[in-house]
Amino acid sequence: MLLFYAPSTGGFYNSIDHFGKLPEDAVEISEHTYNGLFAAPFLNRSIASDTNGHPVLSERLVNKVEAQIISETHWRDAQLNATDRLVARDRDEMDDGGGTTLDQAQYTQLQAYRRALREWPQDELFPAAEHRPVAPPWLATPFQ
Repeated sequence: MLLFYAPSTGGFYNSIDHFGKLPEDAVEISEHTYNGLFAAPFLNRSIASDTNGHPVLSERLVNKVEAQIISETHWRDAQLNATDRLVARDRDEMDDGGGTTLDQAQYTQLQAYRRALREWPQDELFPAAEHRPVAPPWLATPFQ
């Protein structure tokens, strides 16, 4: 079986499945080259074409702002997830009519923090990490 790469599609083809249906610019490649190219995503690289249309690994251009947006969005989501249980527990305790883990001031501060987290991506200072919403200091205390 022969292997091919077509720069016009960025796709790989083989002589069995694509017999007679190869793009005009398809170039034959070795199995070794084919296998090496599939490591590209794991090496933070991408597949490009050289001047002869042969596939080569190239440095992936990383947009630093996009990477920071993704990173800060993940951080924000993790903070919301980390406080979900505390909110749910407090609501369950209120529904039971017993005492709650959080006092009213803490619950209000927690909800204000969570609101700030949800609104942060729309803030003009997003995604600067130094301008992240600040958690109430007591939130670092473990609750039983």
